[in-house]
Amino acid sequence: MPVYICLLRGVNVTGYNKIKMEELRALCTKLKFEGAQTFIQSGNVIFRCPETNEAALAKKIGDAIEKKFGFRPEIMLRTADELRAVVAANPFKKRKDVPPDRMLVHFLLSEPLEEVRTKLNGTEKIEEVHFKGREIYIYFPDGIGRSDLRSVLDRTLKKTATARNFNSVMKILEIAETLESGTN
Repeated sequence: MPVYICLLRGVNVTGYNKIKMEELRALCTKLKFEGAQTFIQSGNVIFRCPETNEAALAKKIGDAIEKKFGFRPEIMLRTADELRAVVAANPFKKRKDVPPDRMLVHFLLSEPLEEVRTKLNGTEKIEEVHFKGREIYIYFPDGIGRSDLRSVLDRTLKKTATARNFNSVMKILEIAETLESGTN
């Protein structure tokens, strides 16, 4: 049975769109997902589910969240295999000067259009931006909070992406692999 990683956009940010992780796990159990586990408060839930249609699965999750919590976040789904590929494709993996907490992976609903690529590549000053499939890898040497690229990202990507730092990506993958092995 596939293991899915569900990344919710804009959950528990500055007091808005609040979801307690125990309530998110309970919601997943109600949806008949197996082994649901969450990681930190930003809306990461990992579970097993026989569904193979990701669009239908995202809709099912979105509908349930909207009914229970009164808002509908964007939902980025990846399988454990896809998340492994994200980790393997990390363009910074051989660079010791890139701390994993300063490198974000932006998970997108679909591959970015050429105009998005052009706009983001044209705005980087000290940040490094790399595109790979439905992900954008960005290194923020001074941190994202001090970056001018942050506002450009929000305007350019709109609500079609959510980001996690690489430490979080690795921990989420670890949880997914534990679920795959059946040792949860």
